[in-house]
Amino acid sequence: MTHKGFFITFEGPDGSGKTTQIHRLAEELERCSLPYLLTREPGGTEIGDKIRTIILNPDHPELAEKTEILLYAASRSQHVIEKIVPAVNSGKIVLCDRFVDASIAYQGYGLGQSIDLVKMINEFATGGISPDRTYLIDVSPETGRNRMKKRSGAPETGVTKSADDLDRIEMRALTYHKRVREGFLSIYEENKSRIRLIDGEKNHDQVFQEIIADFSQFISRGV
Repeated sequence: MTHKGFFITFEGPDGSGKTTQIHRLAEELERCSLPYLLTREPGGTEIGDKIRTIILNPDHPELAEKTEILLYAASRSQHVIEKIVPAVNSGKIVLCDRFVDASIAYQGYGLGQSIDLVKMINEFATGGISPDRTYLIDVSPETGRNRMKKRSGAPETGVTKSADDLDRIEMRALTYHKRVREGFLSIYEENKSRIRLIDGEKNHDQVFQEIIADFSQFISRGV
């Protein structure tokens, strides 16, 4: 008899280090021989990956804000139906790089669209499923931007990454990314039982130790 798995998400502003941390947790699950699925949004499925290329392509500056919300939700709907729910039901630990919280932060708070509307659209898209645990890795927009420059090999000066290195969301102004961060922190305040807030300004090893300690305790409770 298979036991129901867990749905774990990682969130945070661009450059927070969440993708590094989710891969480290996946490596730990592999080492412990625990069944898992590592996935991401937007994307995670063939259809979702095609939608991802549209959303993040900087050659689409004309993409309307409402269209952006709906494209993220469409990708997410396919992801939930095709990958996330079957994996959790089969007893796997699903590790997902971004989920609904990201849409609320980026499209709701960041773009100034209706938070309630973003939530409603995603409620329909996901069938109402919610992560069992979310790790929100918090960094300032300035830290995030500096890390993205390093990642691209750009010098640590006032020079930003080239257009070839930035996706359509990353290209947005620092003020936008400040609103996104404030959005994530507001989401945390409303969901403290689900979300673990992590100080992403610490080094990667310290961040991971905090995540793995909480994760081990959370899984052992069998919530």
